[in-house]
Amino acid sequence: MAITYYKRFRMEVDLNRAKLPEPELPGEYECVAWHESLLERHALAKYESFRSEIDTEVFPSLGDPTSCRNLMSEIVQRATFVPQATWLIRCILGDGVSEDCGTIQGLIQAGEWGAIQNVGVAPEHRGRGLGRALVLKSLAGFQTAGVSRVYLEVTARNAVAVQLYRSVGFRLARTTYKAVDRPTAMYAVL
Repeated sequence: MAITYYKRFRMEVDLNRAKLPEPELPGEYECVAWHESLLERHALAKYESFRSEIDTEVFPSLGDPTSCRNLMSEIVQRATFVPQATWLIRCILGDGVSEDCGTIQGLIQAGEWGAIQNVGVAPEHRGRGLGRALVLKSLAGFQTAGVSRVYLEVTARNAVAVQLYRSVGFRLARTTYKAVDRPTAMYAVL
């Protein structure tokens, strides 16, 4: 086994100081508040968002649909789950058909910190402000739940995500390194 280290940023925002704008979505998209009936839809949106991304190297469960469902189940069963900070975005395709394309979850950590989990937007829906809308909806949900400080962690190589988080008021608080065991490649000449 070979160990690979992934640089991760912990980013934090103080909601007492942040001025959060209303999220804006293109007309064919809408935010859907958490409901227990949406668990499978969140899991599928999570899988579609992460399956081809670097985060599946850091967290392999994000690249597997069953593992994404198990992760969603684990998140929503925690006593610290924050439904108000958990959102789904869907794209209305017409004729009553829609496609789930973004997801975010919220937890309370260490008694007073909100923790954003798994901000994801499916690749074909990126570049439309959906990630920003998810983060803003989640932060407003934390405010509603009485949480004033929120953090998230992001893989440093995901420059687009880092810039998004900075643009809504998150600041770098700490740099960490996540060690991941990888099988060593073996080659044979036949």
